[in-house]
Amino acid sequence: MATDSSTLIGKSVRELRALLTSGSVSAREILQDHIQHIERFDPELGAFNCLTTHLAYEQAEKIDALVKKREPLPALAGVPVAIKDNICVPGYPATCSSKILQNFVPPYSATVIERLGASGAIIIGKTNMDEFAMGSSTENSAFAPTHNPWNVKKVPGGSSGGSTVAVAAGFSTLSLGSDTGGSIRQPASFCGVVGMKPTYGVVSRFGLIAFASSLDQIGPLGREVEDVATCLQVISGHDKRDSTSLPFCLPTQSETLASGVKSMRIGIISELSGQGIDDDVRCSLKQAGETLQSLGAVVDEVSLPNSKHALSVYYLIATAEASANLSRYDGVKFGLRNQEADDILSMYFSSRSDGFGAEVKRRIMLGTYALSSGYYDAYYKKAQQVRRLIKQDFDRAFSQFDLLICPTSPTVAFELGAKTADPLQMYLSDIATIPANLAGIPGISIPCGFSQQRLPIGLQLLGPALADSKLLAAAYAFEKATQFHTVTAPVLTASAKH
Repeated sequence: MATDSSTLIGKSVRELRALLTSGSVSAREILQDHIQHIERFDPELGAFNCLTTHLAYEQAEKIDALVKKREPLPALAGVPVAIKDNICVPGYPATCSSKILQNFVPPYSATVIERLGASGAIIIGKTNMDEFAMGSSTENSAFAPTHNPWNVKKVPGGSSGGSTVAVAAGFSTLSLGSDTGGSIRQPASFCGVVGMKPTYGVVSRFGLIAFASSLDQIGPLGREVEDVATCLQVISGHDKRDSTSLPFCLPTQSETLASGVKSMRIGIISELSGQGIDDDVRCSLKQAGETLQSLGAVVDEVSLPNSKHALSVYYLIATAEASANLSRYDGVKFGLRNQEADDILSMYFSSRSDGFGAEVKRRIMLGTYALSSGYYDAYYKKAQQVRRLIKQDFDRAFSQFDLLICPTSPTVAFELGAKTADPLQMYLSDIATIPANLAGIPGISIPCGFSQQRLPIGLQLLGPALADSKLLAAAYAFEKATQFHTVTAPVLTASAKH
């Protein structure tokens, strides 16, 4: 039996499957080790809103039964997976880290949860996030902030901060997040892990609590590209319950991951690689370009002239869609309700005032204003027109290049509280990730260096729509040529010494 809590922590999907297949460990032991690790370290980090312990042990028992019968194991058998708390797991809270949903327990399952279950994965818990996925630091949670495992005084990024920390700290092998403007990739950069936003429509959004429906996308996080690719293979595919789901199947990993970058044309986005980028980040980007070149890629600069408008476009479209999506939270059928209100209008007003945090209120008001009579054409319609121009910039770039690269974030992880008083500075954290969501293309962040403070730096790779496999192949080639992904956060290092 695995008695040392560090024995199975930090293992890859491939390693866990090998141990299970050989009979060296059981799925129950894998789960127990990870729960012990969470209990030891998560009080300081705050990655989880709740653990799904009962479900996890049920799933582990099913895998152990398969092993006992010597039946073939599915792709993620025995692998602990953490789930962002805006994805529905039946029987467990789906709070979006908001007071307005703190008692909401969904009666149905998200499609990705069903697919994870069918793959043998063990759902270990629901992770903390910025409220309704609105934020870049996981400080907007109504419950508590999440801390970066590399330095607990730093933010982990957001909004999928809890899911990212769960992976970086070894609480789970994989996790699911959602990415509306960089909410998987930016925290992956801050915490030194791999995070991918698939092409819009490749992964079903059924069971994802909506923020901005034309931008939201569920995606995987892991410590290695191969693990992320395996998870994406499991959760992707058409779903008739999601009207935006595409009839598209990813090729198998064996067909794609090993293809490398030789003869690929890779463009460095000039507008996202110069002014406003920290020196350490710019240096790591330059070295990453040289590494890709040494692997046989042709690397050159490319311009996306309309990317400078992406932030403004995003904060009109996303807030407008949020205003519409969040109108359902009125205290009538589910969620927080003021029981002392005198009439229905005051009940609506007080329930929403008490239930939503400051950032969510700010975005609802911005979106409502942009959609209001007399302003729709000037703001929302104009933003959609510029969104089209941003997409056309990418189309032109991909007619010359196979993939594009830039920093995932202009900075490394910043201090907790450093940007909470200045929303614009916080919004600028996503300046490099937002364009991909507006264009609906896939993006991935992989570790590519460290700052002088020994904080992780992420490289973002972007590809044309449905080129997810090509993106993974390039990320895998870069990972194999470097050692950045092998350097682990202090929490994992402490566990290994335990």
